[in-house]
Amino acid sequence: MKKTSKRLLALLLASVMTVSLAACGGNGNENVNGGQESTPSTSAGDTQETTPVSDVVEEVKSIIGKEYGTDYVSLYEQFGKEVTIADVTEDPNTGFAYIERDGVQYELGLDFLSMAMVYNTSVPAGGSWATADDVYANWWKLYIQRWNYLLPEIPLYANEYYDIYNTAIGGVKEHPTNPYWGPADAVIDWTSSKADKSIILGSSTELSGKFRYAAFGASNPGASDLDIQELTRGLETVCATKEGGYVWNDTVVKSHKETENADGSKTYEIELYDDLKFSDGSQITAKNYLLSLMLFSTPVAAQAAGKDHRSGMQVVGFDAFNAYDGVTGTKEFSGIRLLGDYKFSVTISADYLPYFYDITYASYSANDLKLWIDDADIKDDGNGAYFTDNFYEKNGDKYVKADHVLAASLNTNTDYPYSGAYVVQSYDDSDKSTVLVKNEYFKGNYEGTVPSIEKIVYRRIITQTQLEDFKAGNVDVLAGITGGAETDEAITLADGSNGKYAYIHYSRAGYGKLGFRADYGPAQFTEVRQAIAYCMDRAKFAKDFTGGYGGVTDGPYYTGSWMYQAAVNQGMLLDAYATSVDSAIAVLEKGGWVYDKDGNAYTEGVRYKKISADVISENDKIYKSKDGAYVTTKVGDYYYMPLVLNWYGTSDNPFTDLLVTGLMEDANVAAAGMVVQNTIGDFAPMLDELYQAAVYGYYSGTPMYSLFNFATGFNSAVYDYSYNLTIDPSMYDDYSLYYYKDMADVYWLK
Repeated sequence: MKKTSKRLLALLLASVMTVSLAACGGNGNENVNGGQESTPSTSAGDTQETTPVSDVVEEVKSIIGKEYGTDYVSLYEQFGKEVTIADVTEDPNTGFAYIERDGVQYELGLDFLSMAMVYNTSVPAGGSWATADDVYANWWKLYIQRWNYLLPEIPLYANEYYDIYNTAIGGVKEHPTNPYWGPADAVIDWTSSKADKSIILGSSTELSGKFRYAAFGASNPGASDLDIQELTRGLETVCATKEGGYVWNDTVVKSHKETENADGSKTYEIELYDDLKFSDGSQITAKNYLLSLMLFSTPVAAQAAGKDHRSGMQVVGFDAFNAYDGVTGTKEFSGIRLLGDYKFSVTISADYLPYFYDITYASYSANDLKLWIDDADIKDDGNGAYFTDNFYEKNGDKYVKADHVLAASLNTNTDYPYSGAYVVQSYDDSDKSTVLVKNEYFKGNYEGTVPSIEKIVYRRIITQTQLEDFKAGNVDVLAGITGGAETDEAITLADGSNGKYAYIHYSRAGYGKLGFRADYGPAQFTEVRQAIAYCMDRAKFAKDFTGGYGGVTDGPYYTGSWMYQAAVNQGMLLDAYATSVDSAIAVLEKGGWVYDKDGNAYTEGVRYKKISADVISENDKIYKSKDGAYVTTKVGDYYYMPLVLNWYGTSDNPFTDLLVTGLMEDANVAAAGMVVQNTIGDFAPMLDELYQAAVYGYYSGTPMYSLFNFATGFNSAVYDYSYNLTIDPSMYDDYSLYYYKDMADVYWLK
């Protein structure tokens, strides 16, 4: 099936969406604030209780106040490991997936599907699946179809990228950037004919200084911080390629052996070359490769980060090691063995096998011990690798080394060495710029290449003035230029420069989006997210923003990926959410947004939803609009939530500017009974509002925003969202991608 056929299918599905929603609504898709509701009579001002909402929206059993493991678990935890793709039935009209166990039919939610996509890819006997790729693509299709219905975020444009560069930088056409290989990757193959052999890279995302571990304490690290991490941390045992795949790094790994054990676990034994060095010339050994895996599996690092990163979660012995506090738990990490100065092994638990991308289990990078653990050490007496006792030293309830770990995450200089192609020479927090210089001890990347560019200046640019900066020589490469006017201007500049400038272009593997904090306020309800999509003209938005250099997708995918092509061939069903205020109103009414603030029948202005007191969260009880004009009100035993969405947009961003007219001021939004209010600010405070935590030190402690605009990239061949849709409270805050719990993933124990 060609891509054009897929678009026709999506349009056809959109044209019958009212019928489809009636057929598939009320299937347990609400978030934690479900519960029993009522709908008003058709008489305005009638405050009497009337027909229960069960004839409009199916009642949802809430998990608020329930205990995971006692009252409920995830459906995948209950049945997941035993399910094969052959056990799944798919509704041909909705695309929803089901399994049957003990005579009961269960709908599969996003958590189940995202887990099965990578952990349940064994080929069942018989059927139409010839390879693990076929099975993966089938799970992927089911995941995308459910995602498309639940809309945990709304894709708004998928664009063409143009990278314009100063031709004093050589090798760009021979070693171009692509969706999987950005300038921070490609620069190792480039040259500079400038007098100081330098290059100036620009990014519209500001640096925060978390270069040593960009994801420290967060789930969504800044793109610029990741670039600096990519440039300064290297010598991976398994690494990403220019094509987005993963290979063993023969520059680093002298030999490797994979052993499938009798208990279903798998051991990777890796021997390193003995000529690997840090940027200060010090020797790199096996301990340096085990450090991150072990450190970010400890309560010490969890205290430092305010988050349990659980880096070794898949490794045998993790739970006991993760619990070790110097007294209780197990000191040795049994699945990790230090076998010599240059040899180590890691055993992956059978619980995480088979795994579609299992080569990535063997990917480790070298990190400096003194930077992260000071005077502690890693040892192995035969029962597993462990940290020496001083690592767990406490002062009261606080781990002494936690402060050291926190300081290490923010280290931006050469006090401690780097393992990558470059080292940070200086960082200026005032203008968010950094200077990197070549690491003379770097052995090479997976192709054996060492950099020839001596210095990299990485600085923030403002999108509106980036071409002026470029022409002034303040930046040598502008990556990811998008938008009609900006792209036209860049192309015209290069074409008329008499060879001084040039450009390359490629389709973006990702999209700009309207993201949600989908466990809070109106955004937690599926019908609200759907209504926003119906109100917006996404096709026009994409055209206006990209100037025709792009389009829009209907799910979290890159149309150039192999799994997308396979899913289309399998008949993937997606709703394009064609613009229709009537459709928006229909789904809102179906979802119970049929009241005014006093519990009367809705007639005009802002809609309200009725929520039972026993299922509403504390944050939702105090939910209000940014200006305070609309608040959740309590009438009798029920709360009424206003259909007002607070949006945080990033400053100096044309995407934000277009959303003001394309969303906040859109006539369809008001006609549907919604109001959008906004704040414009910097990227780091926005992330704090998304996390509802002071990761960057900005969060006030009171939630306010549930809409955000930023972007998603699919810049790797690994498409794995396992654990990112978890309903397990022990992992939810740390791993949740959308802060969304699909209620179809709940298996009730009682």
